[in-house]
Amino acid sequence: MEFKTGLSAYAYTGLTGVLYNAENGELKEYKLPAFFGFPVRKDLIKRVYYAEFTAGLQPKGRDPLAGKRTTAESWGAHHGVSRVPRIKGTSRAAFVNMTVGGHLAHPPRVEKVIKERVNKKERVLGTLSALSATAVPSMVRSRGHVFKPGSLPIIIPASLEDEIVKVKDSVELFKKIGVYEDIVRSYNSIRIRAGKGKRRGRKYKERKSVLLIVSNASKPLAKATRNLPGVDVSTGWTVNVLQLAPGAVPGRLTVTSESALKQLAHRFGGVI
Repeated sequence: MEFKTGLSAYAYTGLTGVLYNAENGELKEYKLPAFFGFPVRKDLIKRVYYAEFTAGLQPKGRDPLAGKRTTAESWGAHHGVSRVPRIKGTSRAAFVNMTVGGHLAHPPRVEKVIKERVNKKERVLGTLSALSATAVPSMVRSRGHVFKPGSLPIIIPASLEDEIVKVKDSVELFKKIGVYEDIVRSYNSIRIRAGKGKRRGRKYKERKSVLLIVSNASKPLAKATRNLPGVDVSTGWTVNVLQLAPGAVPGRLTVTSESALKQLAHRFGGVI
């Protein structure tokens, strides 16, 4: 692979997004930084996704004596029954893995390697690839997102990060920029999870909708939108493949503030 190097962090290409004008509520073309022209590499995105996903997994093991704390001993041969260990004073089998309460044959072990590793350069290029996929309308639609603007991503002025405080104001903003229907789609998709997960703190499932990238996660706009169905909030410094390509599928519907776009330019401007 060959990558261009030496471009300025603020170098621009022919790619354009849409900028929301807060004064008149109109959308106009906005030139995007050069890193949005990075080729979309699905194989690289998938590799980085699994590396970031497995980094959050916690090693799990079993107590070495689990299922073995019993008085069960085998009766031996010539008793007309199988020679499995049986609890003293009864004929109930125990200890072995095919009995109720017995130990597992091959329990999970803490020393098992459950983390995928990825090179630092691959991680950066995978993040760039997932970021550039957010500017391809066909890929965003193929994920199931619903939006009105013809070009992506959608850029909002930095001033809105402090001006929008209430949830109803953030809903109005999403309606004006044409992405609120995607939030409704996520709300209509909320279902109760099948299996034991619903009694382990993750009862409901919902589809991903808008990813909002701002300069600071403590901004009023971030707090006013983070509880909307399917909406995730991140910053230009911390956004990663887990958020840009959920399930390792690139093309998430993204709304970025101008200040966050400058952060991304500083973060990736020297790579491509």
